Amino acid sequence: MTDRPRLTRSHDRIVGGVCGGIAAFLGWAPASVRALYVVASIVSAAFPGIVAYLILWWVMPAPDEDSRFRLDDFRRQ
Repeated sequence: MTDRPRLTRSHDRIVGGVCGGIAAFLGWAPASVRALYVVASIVSAAFPGIVAYLILWWVMPAPDEDSRFRLDDFRRQ
């Protein structure tokens, strides 16, 4: 069984975490996925890109709470 990450929204988010989640799933930089998504949306007359983003935001599961960054994990005990 592969140890591939699950496709979920990301905590590294600007709007909904969709592009950050896709980037984490593919192993790419989030800025690259965001830039590629913006270009693809502009080329497709923007509306389909916005609708696709909203659908993905609704369909993709939220990230696991236990994987969220916590400052307490890095404090001295």
